[in-house]
Amino acid sequence: MRKLAVLVVVLGIACGMYAQKGDAEKRAAEMVSKMTLAEKIGQMSQITVDLVCKGQDTPPTSTLEIDADKVREAVVKYHVGSILNAPGTRARTPQWWTKAVEQIQEVATKETRMKIPVIYGLDQIHGATYTAGSTMFPQEIGIAATWNPAHARKMGEITAYETRASNVPWNFSPVLDLGLDPRFPRQYEGFGEDPYIGSVFGYELVKGYEGDDNNIANPTKVASCIKHFIGYSAPISGKDRTPAYIPENVLLEYHVPAFKAAIDAGAHTIMINSGIINNVPVHASYELMTKLLREDLGFQGMIVTDWEDINKLYNRDKMVPSIKEAIKAGINAGIDMSMIPYNYKEFCDLLTELVNEGQVPMSRIDDAATRVLTVKIKLGLFETPNTYAKDYPEFNSKAFQQASYNAAADGITLLKNNNNVLPLTKSAKILVTGPNAVSRRALNGGWTFSWQGEKIDEFGDLYHNILDAVQQKFGKANVSYVPGVSYTKETKWDTEHKDRFDEAIAAAKNVDYIILCLGENSYCEKPGDLNDLYLNDLQTELAQEMLKLGKKVILVLSEGRPRLISKFSSKVDGIVQTYLPGIYGADALADILAGDVNPSGKLPYTYPAYPNSLVPYFHKYSDEQVNTDAAYNYEGDYNFEYPFGYGLSYTTFAYSNIKLDKSQLPLHSNEEVTISVDIKNTGSRDGKEVVQLYTSDLVASLVPDVKRLRRFEKVALKAGETKTVTFKLKLNDLSFINLENKRVVEPGDFEFQVGSSSNDIKGKVLFTVK
Repeated sequence: MRKLAVLVVVLGIACGMYAQKGDAEKRAAEMVSKMTLAEKIGQMSQITVDLVCKGQDTPPTSTLEIDADKVREAVVKYHVGSILNAPGTRARTPQWWTKAVEQIQEVATKETRMKIPVIYGLDQIHGATYTAGSTMFPQEIGIAATWNPAHARKMGEITAYETRASNVPWNFSPVLDLGLDPRFPRQYEGFGEDPYIGSVFGYELVKGYEGDDNNIANPTKVASCIKHFIGYSAPISGKDRTPAYIPENVLLEYHVPAFKAAIDAGAHTIMINSGIINNVPVHASYELMTKLLREDLGFQGMIVTDWEDINKLYNRDKMVPSIKEAIKAGINAGIDMSMIPYNYKEFCDLLTELVNEGQVPMSRIDDAATRVLTVKIKLGLFETPNTYAKDYPEFNSKAFQQASYNAAADGITLLKNNNNVLPLTKSAKILVTGPNAVSRRALNGGWTFSWQGEKIDEFGDLYHNILDAVQQKFGKANVSYVPGVSYTKETKWDTEHKDRFDEAIAAAKNVDYIILCLGENSYCEKPGDLNDLYLNDLQTELAQEMLKLGKKVILVLSEGRPRLISKFSSKVDGIVQTYLPGIYGADALADILAGDVNPSGKLPYTYPAYPNSLVPYFHKYSDEQVNTDAAYNYEGDYNFEYPFGYGLSYTTFAYSNIKLDKSQLPLHSNEEVTISVDIKNTGSRDGKEVVQLYTSDLVASLVPDVKRLRRFEKVALKAGETKTVTFKLKLNDLSFINLENKRVVEPGDFEFQVGSSSNDIKGKVLFTVK
């Protein structure tokens, strides 16, 4: 593992940061040398804010506030070093946050012996989740669909600013789990199925949070927390927090790169996978946390658990006979801070016993406490424990709002456009129907002003839903609306089911176009588990009924993962994938439907056609590899609705003149190979194209992937304009993790492929490693 290298180009960390890092660690170690065992263990403890609140949380007249006596019990008596979460998992105003965290810091910095400030953390996932009035962006999957890493950087910068405006310096983001399985309920939180895209976007998001110099004492920056290390998103069942079985070479090849890139970007903290890999809970894995993460990947920051996950080693996983043994296993494996989040007294008391009994070395406690204090020192909390809402005048500014809109508009993906049904004329008569038509939840997903995203109407009532945006764009007189169906069958709904269908059918008879808004309601984590990847029966039935009317039907999808639509997709005229585009997603969608914006998003995952065809684009074998024996014909094994990297435009593009500057390199060369291609906008409209470079290893000692994405660039072209796009690769970009778990480049022939998607290759050239 220690020879592990990652196929991503990253910037070196500035020399000044190394000096600062050394100074912070030295200062932290000196502090730890003066601390009692109880104080050190307290620093390793993290509790939920609900434990230190009082009052009634009954919006809009909530009296909820910090209880100073409860803070003293936790922070002074038990020396608790960190608090997280939002009370009731719902958003609060920047002013509420400023006061609440200030009250906590007042106790920590003035009433404790060592005067150590608390580090407060929140899940500010696609914007400042738990801050009322914040600028919510598309979810990470929608950011990935832009194929423009600048949006990840901008989202990180704005989220950091608005989180600091909330007096919170630590963000549990980015999510870098590989989105291989659309059944997994958290796929939308990551950057899709490709390791390289995850690496590039993850790097930029970390830099957005922490800055180019990773100076997190900057009052507009936060400490990032990359998560969930590692293999969290690949359970066998497809359901959250269930076991995975991942060979080591697979873990290193596909799951590690994004984390390695984020570590190279300077991320200060990391959160551990709540699940089980190869029968070992990751929270108890010395191999993964200490050997792989610390020694092989070089991560020197703080390791924090996920929610109550040390206790789960006992009460869920049954790998130890008691909570005490669970604490021993987790801390000895490498955990620095335990997200307890409730029974912190038990954790502190039992860990104290374990140290006194010699079952957890004092050196492990000193190491963990030093890492916690290092982050606090680097955040500048000892000098400036608070930041104040009044000092952040750009909070939810017009510029921030525009950045969110731009990301949504750049990511929304046109998947089908038969006979150029889109864009629609401004005078078109339109019926908007389907459960997502008036749902802000469906546009934003979980982690939107609350954990499950169900409070969006309380905090985001001023933002448009799809119906609002379409009526504003095309005129209320031209746009009618009937809901048609709900997401699920409910007793009351069943009694009205036929009436609602009849109403939709009647309304459709008087329009030119039907905009069918289908997909998912908001969800997060375990509540998002499902048993059927198809859209639910009610939505499918609505689509089929609308298609019988002979009208032009445009399917608009708003969903956290690709729900299967193959029962009716071939018959609709247009398909637009919005993913979870955020609070300005409806406006961006309306602009695309009207042609004011030319769509340019591309799929960051393979859109499957059937439940038994869930494979990423880099599968083994190709549809071109057809055995003459019909029983072993691989053609058709990989059925997809749309391939990875796919997306249409209102204009067209031509590729030509694909060239390599050299056709071969010796095995151990440090030289670069340059690939260039000319792209021409052959249509009548300005547009953007994502040029994608794939490579295929034609013969390898391990069965090679059919292809792998190595580079991409989004290019803006005026009508008739031609540009040359150039990519540079080194031999390490052609490497893979072999069966001995080492990264190698093997001699032989490689095919370089340039195209507009993984399945639409415009040209190929051969390259040889000798």
